[in-house]
Amino acid sequence: MTRYDISSSEGRYAANPDTQVLENKLGLFDIEEINGAELVLLEKLYQSIFEDNFPQSVITVDMLKHWHYRWLGNIYEWAGFERSVNISKGGFLFAPAAQLPKLLNSFETECLSQFTPCSSMGRDRIIEAIAITHVELILIHPFREGNGRLARLLADVMAVQGGFGPLNYRSWEENRSQYIAAIHAGLSMNYEPIKHWVQRAFEAD
Repeated sequence: MTRYDISSSEGRYAANPDTQVLENKLGLFDIEEINGAELVLLEKLYQSIFEDNFPQSVITVDMLKHWHYRWLGNIYEWAGFERSVNISKGGFLFAPAAQLPKLLNSFETECLSQFTPCSSMGRDRIIEAIAITHVELILIHPFREGNGRLARLLADVMAVQGGFGPLNYRSWEENRSQYIAAIHAGLSMNYEPIKHWVQRAFEAD
């Protein structure tokens, strides 16, 4: 079975689709329990990255896949692999799975290689770099689960590379519809809306 086999656990739910809990190694069926497990492991990943082995060099797609695996590898079989299924949220369809290799290659060349490390950037340039990178990664949505949280982790790494602290995403949560609209604006390469929300996340730091 390959990682692109749609019959893999990536496409199956733990009990039924109404639970919104994907098939997992822990045998969990409750959404609050799986969310709690993911949060604990995400906190451990943050601690490892920011306290033990912070990346001062260019961020790569392989690094993002490794972070995803380290975070969710104990929960999901498909952690760290590009998704093999098409997914949507709120009626919005993310990039087709078949296009992921090409899109991730372009993302690495045009975003990660261009913007990271952020050590020599001023504040405005870092905000722009994070905004563009965040939108493009979310639109690609390379993984079956955890894309938004991984994109925030990347944004935090970029901010710290530039000499700032991790961002405060409270305004994003409190204005979720506007944040989602800003993501959608990125489809036409309009990054001004998301730059506004990245700026807010810097100001709240």
